[in-house]
Amino acid sequence: MKQSKRHQEIIDLVKTQGYVSTDDLVERFNVSPQTIRRDLNELAADNKIRRHHGGATIPSSSVNTSYNTRKVMQLAEKDCIAKAMVEHIPDGATLFIDIGTTPEAVARALLEHNDLRIVTNNLNVASILTGKDDFRVILAGGEVRNRDGGIVGEATLDFISQFRLDFGIMGISGIDLDGSLLDFDYHEVRVKQAIIENSRCVMLGVDHTKFGRNAMVNLGDISQIDMLFTDQNPPEELAKRLVENEIHIEIIN
Repeated sequence: MKQSKRHQEIIDLVKTQGYVSTDDLVERFNVSPQTIRRDLNELAADNKIRRHHGGATIPSSSVNTSYNTRKVMQLAEKDCIAKAMVEHIPDGATLFIDIGTTPEAVARALLEHNDLRIVTNNLNVASILTGKDDFRVILAGGEVRNRDGGIVGEATLDFISQFRLDFGIMGISGIDLDGSLLDFDYHEVRVKQAIIENSRCVMLGVDHTKFGRNAMVNLGDISQIDMLFTDQNPPEELAKRLVENEIHIEIIN
């Protein structure tokens, strides 16, 4: 493959996935690690990607991929992650469900459960769950975002803070390799922080493209999470942080 074509494919992969690892690119293009590192350095110099330890991310940390694109990205992986997460939620539990496509997959997976009480700031989650007669769904007030059905704002924050629930089901835009939890929207981050603070067990579901992905707002630290569910082993640096903080991790293949 010509270098120019490979460069364009790398750019497209980064835009689609948010993060790509050097190892994955070596395997995909069947070239040496030195070739891929040179490609990434050249693309980063042109500001077409952001070079990262072990891979590359999107150059902008201020704009997320569109909701419609995220909804179909890693769809099978998100469904498998969601099924694993709900196995830890007993019938009769109370839970928060966050904004995001992975929390929406969790909502679909919960339909086999019984007698749940759910607080959510996600219109899509509420729509999925209201089909169950024995579920009680409590929808937070606030400003509805047209782009994804998320509800955010001061009213949302105040509402979430009234509750103390068994589980907090979280999604995230990126996890830095030092364990920082990252997102794009300051208002959304404040609600996520309230969910973390008011959940007895915080469960984070992420596919592998979120590892090392860049986003501008620091939500918190991986140490605030109790359980992490993903589809591939995290990078070594992040895996070490998970072990240090005794976080339960499940790799779902």
